[in-house]
Amino acid sequence: MPVTPTYPGVYIEEVSSGVHTITGVATSIAAFIGRALRGPTDEPTFVDSFADFERLFGGLWGDSALGFAIRDFFQNGGGQAIVVRLYHAGSGPATAELDAGGLPLEAASPGEWGNTLRARIDTKVSEDVAKALGLTKDKLFNLTVHDTGTQETEQFLNLSVDKSARQVKDVLANGSRLVRVKGDPSTPPTAHGEPAVGKTVWEDDAASAKVVDAKKASSGDALVEDDFTGTGKEAGKQGLYALEKADLFNILCIPPYTVGGDAEADLIGQAAAYCEKRRAMLLVDPPAAWADASKVTEAAVSAVGTNSKNAALFFPRLRQPNPFRGGAREDFAPSGAVAGIFARTDGQRGVWKAPAGLEATLAGVPELSVKLTDTENGRLNQIGVNCLRVKPAAGRVLWGARTLQGSDLLGSEWKYIPVRRLALFLEESLYRGTQWVVFEPNDEPLWAQIRLNVGAFLHNLFRQGAFQGKTPQEAYFVRCDRTTTTQADVNLGIVNILVGFAPLKPAEFVFVKIQQMAGQIEV
Repeated sequence: MPVTPTYPGVYIEEVSSGVHTITGVATSIAAFIGRALRGPTDEPTFVDSFADFERLFGGLWGDSALGFAIRDFFQNGGGQAIVVRLYHAGSGPATAELDAGGLPLEAASPGEWGNTLRARIDTKVSEDVAKALGLTKDKLFNLTVHDTGTQETEQFLNLSVDKSARQVKDVLANGSRLVRVKGDPSTPPTAHGEPAVGKTVWEDDAASAKVVDAKKASSGDALVEDDFTGTGKEAGKQGLYALEKADLFNILCIPPYTVGGDAEADLIGQAAAYCEKRRAMLLVDPPAAWADASKVTEAAVSAVGTNSKNAALFFPRLRQPNPFRGGAREDFAPSGAVAGIFARTDGQRGVWKAPAGLEATLAGVPELSVKLTDTENGRLNQIGVNCLRVKPAAGRVLWGARTLQGSDLLGSEWKYIPVRRLALFLEESLYRGTQWVVFEPNDEPLWAQIRLNVGAFLHNLFRQGAFQGKTPQEAYFVRCDRTTTTQADVNLGIVNILVGFAPLKPAEFVFVKIQQMAGQIEV
């Protein structure tokens, strides 16, 4: 009782309703891991459009399939992606360096992109600002950095190498996307002169500093499996495990290391295991050697590296123009486009709708690498391979919705992608939505609140058509009482919540039966 009654009268108290609203998590945040031209390495970075990817990571690149996959993702309806850039150092320097009037600078991230950087120092600073910083005017300088490749310019005023609120090392680390200070300089840099007549400051070596040939960086070598899952990567949250720094992702794509190559089977297996841990789906690209349907056998599917219920395989590849080959059509991995269809279907229909059918059209895909027949599609469907098909009027569509446990021989309850993804959605939403339960008194009042809140969440999904059944009793149940949590559990600090749901299964096979009607027979 928060108020102690002392006088006769009416006292008002607010009583908690016990409502803790459970909000469904996002279902189509796609994570992409691979090689890019520029950008932070081993750091998950959110991008909301392909323009964001171009600005932060350099866009399409002829030596990597990552940019093409992300382009296809956004082109097919994707809304939010997480990009993890990996870099495999080659024989040359990883990061470009330049000397700006005695101030040692280096590119903010590895790669050849840093070779186009230029920097200019000037000392047009205010005496008043210097006093406010507790420094003399000769200790301050201005820095302007310009990327001649992208024409991006950054300017930082009133910097100092001395310890202050404007110490150059801290300012660039927090505010620059282009450069960092290398080492710990102690002497203020020398100002650059004015450019010669007819030249800009970025064209005159006397007016700005450039990256000399000896300090130029390379774009590194092609990635290998160890860059994703090598020794120390998990402990250091690097490679594949850089996604540990991301709060949530639902779909994982690891495009081939090169445009026409493959990802190793061991990597696919480890990625699938990681997706099971993070409650996400792995989209597996078909090997480049699958040049026709006859190459796709049960043994070949087993060799991709996993048969996880959290993974799905799609065949064939997409045949698209390659701007780095004069527009010639080449085969590209389909995972990015498929992830976009997942996101588009989730937004239009819900995670319980199979991301396949005539609505699941592939945008920006003029051709498929293999044109499948109904017979070939039927054989591949039975072994858990989702086919991309060409359908009259609709064009190129996704025509399969099975996980890698979708083989008819396995008889798995997680045969279908929408069923598995709905379960993952429920698990993640309930995991996040029941955190308030921890440390609450473990008895019937708590259990009633749990039943109330979880039941309300599931009922809302039922009204949206997420479950089978005409009534809530047929669609789902929530149990949290003495039958699920015994006194022994209570003594151990455990509360057990049992949630059941009746998932919708896709109408994979449609039979139309036709018969003749006998004419009217007069008796």
